[in-house]
Amino acid sequence: MGDVRTLSVPVDGGELEVEVVRAASPPVLAVHGITSNRKLWNWLRAGAPDLSLVMPDLRGRAGSFGVAGTSSLRQHGEDLIRVLDALGHDVVDVCGMSMGAFVAVELATRRPDRVRGLVLVDGGLPMIMPPRLTPAGVPKAFARQLARVSRRWTGVDEYLAYFTHINPLLDARDPLLRDCLEHDLIDGRVMLSRTAVIADATDVFFGETHWRDIGVPTELVCAQWSAGEGAPPAYSDEALESFRADLPTLRRPRRVSGADHAATIMTHSGAAVVGVAVRDLLTR
Repeated sequence: MGDVRTLSVPVDGGELEVEVVRAASPPVLAVHGITSNRKLWNWLRAGAPDLSLVMPDLRGRAGSFGVAGTSSLRQHGEDLIRVLDALGHDVVDVCGMSMGAFVAVELATRRPDRVRGLVLVDGGLPMIMPPRLTPAGVPKAFARQLARVSRRWTGVDEYLAYFTHINPLLDARDPLLRDCLEHDLIDGRVMLSRTAVIADATDVFFGETHWRDIGVPTELVCAQWSAGEGAPPAYSDEALESFRADLPTLRRPRRVSGADHAATIMTHSGAAVVGVAVRDLLTR
């Protein structure tokens, strides 16, 4: 699985906790989703032990829960530049999942000198917006995801049961999932900032995006469904064709069959597709 270390990187408002896996490949910056943490990449690590990964907990999440200040896609991008500087990486490939994919696009378009290529996992390009969503309605739209923040859990078993109830395509017996969720918890509380989630979600859906300015090779991995079996995907086939017409650097998208949004990376089958996309990018 490579040489692993954890370090703290100073950013505005505190320190980001960052896990670094040194293996055979050039470094890949891996950016997790809006309510997740760096252990989201457990499945990619297990399936692709040759990959060197830089995996931060974003501000307001898990090991970086205590970082103060406003959260936004731009702020995350600035934080990640601090991470790259601290590690001495001038330029990297970036793999982002969900909101992390939007952060990856932010980084690639604002600091193209630091990004060699992108792997976007069910995010990064304009998604189908929930019906009648407004900025004021974002907290309600994310109520289910944020419900775990308002209660104290007796332990990881109770939290795991809740999490797999709302994400039925994930395997409650999977030790990688257990490890990911355990990383969320301190004294029975989920280390996830409600304020940061709402601010970041508002930015994803209503903020300015420059995705058409992406100038680096880009891989897109997307789910068959959004939330649960049979749900419409975040990216329709028509949307994917439109993106390819508007973004010359976008390669043919890969759709993960039998997976919803979470299962695109939090299962071995989904992570295998992501791993192929990352390797293809590294060897382009």
